[in-house]
Amino acid sequence: MVDLRSDTVTKPTPAMREAMAGAEVGDDVYGEDPTVTALEAEVAALFGHEAALFAPTGSMANQIALQLLVPPASELLCDADAHVVTYEIGAAAAIGGISSRTWPAVGAEIDPEVVAGMIRPDGYFAVPTRAIAVEQTHNRGGGGVIPLATLRQLRGVADDAGVALHCDGARIWHAHVADRVPLAEYGALFDTLSVCLSKGLGAPVGSLVVGSAEKIERARWIRKRMGGGMRQVGVLAAAGRYALRHHIERLADDHARAARLAEALAPFGVVDSAAVRTNIVPLDLTKAPLDAAGLGAAARAEGVLVSVLGPRTARLVTHLDLDDAAIDRAIEVLVAIFRG
Repeated sequence: MVDLRSDTVTKPTPAMREAMAGAEVGDDVYGEDPTVTALEAEVAALFGHEAALFAPTGSMANQIALQLLVPPASELLCDADAHVVTYEIGAAAAIGGISSRTWPAVGAEIDPEVVAGMIRPDGYFAVPTRAIAVEQTHNRGGGGVIPLATLRQLRGVADDAGVALHCDGARIWHAHVADRVPLAEYGALFDTLSVCLSKGLGAPVGSLVVGSAEKIERARWIRKRMGGGMRQVGVLAAAGRYALRHHIERLADDHARAARLAEALAPFGVVDSAAVRTNIVPLDLTKAPLDAAGLGAAARAEGVLVSVLGPRTARLVTHLDLDDAAIDRAIEVLVAIFRG
């Protein structure tokens, strides 16, 4: 099978498994796992922050960060397709007591003036805005990269209003490779970040919350409350350390393969190939002769898996486990399907 559903389907490479098997471990709840401690220090340094905290999932990392920034009964602003309000099962409200309000989904094309106009100050029984969240790269926005200039404007908006700015950086590594923006330059713009190891970087599990030392000390308590306190977890942290050393720059290969897919399918009017800049190829089947479920079934029958996101929306994602031959096969199958 050529699995294009997501970059979460990758399996650890042999060298990564070797690093995991040889990891030095301890009880991380006691702060005694040296491999976890090393990973946290490395990631914090990459983004120019004081500290980081290893969490089992990206959703938990996001929700820890939001609870650091937004007290219960206060408000978070984000876009309508943001992962934190779309794919995290209402956790901000259910666990953090956080109210959320969204601007229309525009992927990476955010207008900072629109965001500024939404901020509510403390006032007569109004829910005050305490933080803004953005997603880099943007999942439902087709892997779009928010321009550095836009992020700087949003930092100014947050500072002017006295609110915090969070980055759901699950795929921020892709933005770094695509736009060559240093990770520390991204880090300087945000009060907190969550960064994922188990997508493009190919680790089997794990994300980190990044922020100040004071915030990360509080984050340890929140993680424990949410059931995320882990013990000899250095075997997983070792995979993340390996990924950071070996799998960041190779993301350019995934971007190139995604571009090949997009260029092959563009003549069928289902994707704007010029807009595909990272590893996600969104397919708009509005004018196609078959819907997303039909595409998914036809492709699966030929050994290619695609993600069905809606009646007329599908997605292809390139990743570590797909080489050029796999992309050739996917193009052959998908082009034949669209040709009918």
